[in-house]
Amino acid sequence: MLFSRFKTHLPTPDEALEGRPERPFAVPDRHTVLGNPLLGPYPEGLETADFGLGCFWGAERKFWQAKGVWTTLVGYQGGHTSHPTYEEVCSGHTGHTEAVRVVYDPAVIPYTALLKLFWESHDPTQGFRQGNDVGTQYRSAIYTHSPAQQQAAEASRDAYRTVLQNSGYADITTEILPADGTRPFYPAEGYHQQYLDKNPTGYCGIGGTGVSCPVGVAPAGD
Repeated sequence: MLFSRFKTHLPTPDEALEGRPERPFAVPDRHTVLGNPLLGPYPEGLETADFGLGCFWGAERKFWQAKGVWTTLVGYQGGHTSHPTYEEVCSGHTGHTEAVRVVYDPAVIPYTALLKLFWESHDPTQGFRQGNDVGTQYRSAIYTHSPAQQQAAEASRDAYRTVLQNSGYADITTEILPADGTRPFYPAEGYHQQYLDKNPTGYCGIGGTGVSCPVGVAPAGD
């Protein structure tokens, strides 16, 4: 099943695994680096952003290192299967991508700064892959939590597209969609959370294009 055609083809809702009504594993209470709760409650005034940029181990580290980020956690988003497991997501039969949820203080780090970090930390032109990691679970994605985030994400994509194409890259394939009820974020298993803090020499497939994303290409965060 791990090498089925769904590695490079998104399943329809009818083709996807059915899933389950509850998460089949526990998630740790707190972030191993930042010390704050993973699943909340979060302090008033903080905001949430969701990004997919390849293997979530290295992606999460990129965000927890940013000043103004209160907590991060990894999970599965953008698919059809409820409460999937890692093995199910990697099979390609759920439609999810590996995602990082970022809870941040917009007074310290605006959403546009998170977008810049997102774009510059991976190659958003590769479709269902990041480098040697091939599969729909590695696709580039932004799931937005407000109209302001949606507008900012689309504006940054349009500006970065021009810069990348001028540098010889193909068109951006990043999906930018609302993180509404049809795209819930399902936290991943405990061993994936802050994986590279627990395993400092572990695999990290994250690598950008080396092309800088223009600063200030989008309105201020939501």
